[in-house]
Amino acid sequence: MTVDVHILGIRHHGPGSARSVARALDELRPDAVLVEGAPELDRVVAMVAEEDMRPPVAGLVYAVDEPRRALFYPLATFSPEWVAVRWALAHGVPVRFADLPVTHQLTDPPQSDRPAPGRSPRPDPIGMLAQAAGYDDPERWWEDAVEHRGESSLERFAAVKAAMAAVRETDERPDDDPDVVENARREAAMRKAVRETLRTEGVERVAFVCGAYHAPALDPATYPSVAHDNALLKGLPKTKVAATWAPWSSGRLALASGYGAGVTSPGWYQHLFDHWSRDGEDDDLATTWLVRVARELRGQQLDASTASVVEASRLASTLAAVRGRPSVGLTELDDAAESVLCEGSRVPLRLVHDSLVVGRELGSVPAGAPMVPLAADLARQQRATRLKPAARSQTVTLDLRRDAGLARSVLLHRLRVLGVDWGTEADAGRSTGTFKEAWELEWRPELAVSVIEAGLFGTTVEAAAATRVHEQAERATDLATLGRLVSECLLGDLPEGLRSVVASLEERTAQQHDVLALLGAVEPLARTVRYGDVRGVDVAGVATVLRALVIRASVGLPAACVGLDDDAAAAMRAAVEGAQRGVALLEDEGMRRRWEGALVAVAARDHVHGSVAGRVDRLLLDAGRVDQEEAAVRMSRRLSLGAPATDAAAWLDGFLSGESVLLVHDPDLLTIVDAWVGSIGEAVFEDLLPLLRRTFSRFQAAERATIARQVARLGRSEPTASATSTRLDLDRARPAVAKVAALLGLEVTP
Repeated sequence: MTVDVHILGIRHHGPGSARSVARALDELRPDAVLVEGAPELDRVVAMVAEEDMRPPVAGLVYAVDEPRRALFYPLATFSPEWVAVRWALAHGVPVRFADLPVTHQLTDPPQSDRPAPGRSPRPDPIGMLAQAAGYDDPERWWEDAVEHRGESSLERFAAVKAAMAAVRETDERPDDDPDVVENARREAAMRKAVRETLRTEGVERVAFVCGAYHAPALDPATYPSVAHDNALLKGLPKTKVAATWAPWSSGRLALASGYGAGVTSPGWYQHLFDHWSRDGEDDDLATTWLVRVARELRGQQLDASTASVVEASRLASTLAAVRGRPSVGLTELDDAAESVLCEGSRVPLRLVHDSLVVGRELGSVPAGAPMVPLAADLARQQRATRLKPAARSQTVTLDLRRDAGLARSVLLHRLRVLGVDWGTEADAGRSTGTFKEAWELEWRPELAVSVIEAGLFGTTVEAAAATRVHEQAERATDLATLGRLVSECLLGDLPEGLRSVVASLEERTAQQHDVLALLGAVEPLARTVRYGDVRGVDVAGVATVLRALVIRASVGLPAACVGLDDDAAAAMRAAVEGAQRGVALLEDEGMRRRWEGALVAVAARDHVHGSVAGRVDRLLLDAGRVDQEEAAVRMSRRLSLGAPATDAAAWLDGFLSGESVLLVHDPDLLTIVDAWVGSIGEAVFEDLLPLLRRTFSRFQAAERATIARQVARLGRSEPTASATSTRLDLDRARPAVAKVAALLGLEVTP
């Protein structure tokens, strides 16, 4: 092909490459510009020129029938692709994206194209060139060789192409390697785009901005035949896709975020590009960056004087000269800032790393960008509630007594139902049932895909959330899940969804015989009934289901608590505690009596695991169904020498769970516990020590100290009133004594 095609091999998101592309395009004045990227983005490429399009943004191409399958093409101001597209649109030059269409990439690959175990790793071309140049850091070599070079002639792109051609010649992977096949298809699609562009009337000179690795294969002098490329692209599977633009963030441009083509320091690269775009000189590059560092340090209440900034700037320039670097780099600036501004400590720099080196910018796209109806409805509600998406984490406290706070809460809860985790509930310093919520909000770019995927459930946030709840309720197989869905419907103000969940709950409750499952649903349903009025939700249907559920759980509880091992006992104890909290929330005397009657029946049964029995006895004591004297009797029996030590320790753990006030203010109980601990044999005590430590570690340090002082006084204190008033009833003891004497062969004197 004897045509004028110029291949500009670049590094994705490289500010030096972006500057070189801008100068090369000004010099070449091409008739058409090609940019490596999804061809589907051609439909929305004109939006790049709109004023409301502010990077970082990403081209988003997703499968219409399965939105979770999607590909992002992030672009920042300093991305060479962004610079090329903006230049073409500003000069009225046709621009298009060239790569293997995403319609092929989002399908399942054939078995032969799937990576085989133990295959050779994909070579790192930049790493190989850096190693050849004597560098151990590929990032630093690229910056020295390309990013920080002032000249940007076409010869530099030719040199990059030649270097990559040498790298590609060392690739020893077989032709059927999946990575090799994929790369060959991509380059065939790029060459096809070049041929089609050249067939356009009036096009004589083409500039193609692509990744440096592809540059040698796109040189027209090396093109294979058209038939060769068509054979590579023939018969590839397809899926229906759609394309749009989505906001992106600086944090997601970073390599640490998992983005394969990311860079280590997007914030620094943005600073480089902005500085070069402003004056093209490097004289004050170090100073302007260190001024920003000083400003951030002051924001962290750390000293950073103007004189220190000047000294650090001089040190950075000196370090660059000593190290033989063409310009001051981030490494020199960090070392200078650490030495001068941070007095030799790296810790202050870590405080400002995210805001400066990575950056916290969140891009925006025009309102006219294609979006699913759900995304449009979400945008309207974000404006209505004044919740603006931001890339940095922020805490928002909501007052549910105000319409604005309630509207924000409802929106965030509905989004959580849809799997759009924009907000995470945080501790608002509140007790259950108050009118305050706190949320940690952080908009991540991948949430755009979550919104598109949620659009399959409906066209508005409310309708989609209700549909999602309805589907989850139909698939739910346990009452705990349905109880959670009831709570989500309450918090998200989803009356339609609530009716669906209640209907499923009634059906599952009638069929459920697992007491543990019944108990697990009590607390969330009770919370819904108790606090439903706060949000104005009708919970009469939930209350009806809850009564039936508590009755069924109460009837089956005594039998379910018998014969449990340690793991089953722990699960049952947690379920009983949850049900107790739920019943305590309600002002239903009949339900409370029914539940406490079930606890009394459990306490009266034998063969109940000590952990469950102890917790039930404590609940009955707190509820007033057992007095202090009876509690002491039960403790004495459970901690007697005839009871297994492990079972006694488990009972004590269940009984003492919660507050320590019993041992602090009841000497009788403390005496029993102290006597039992003192009677345990050394070998058994070593086995019980972890359980005893766990039991008493739940108390506060001051409470443990008080208990220790009480124990220290037990041996020296006078007998308690209850101890002195205890008298032996010899007449009642006589039959037992006579029986024991007979067994021992002794005679008892009347």
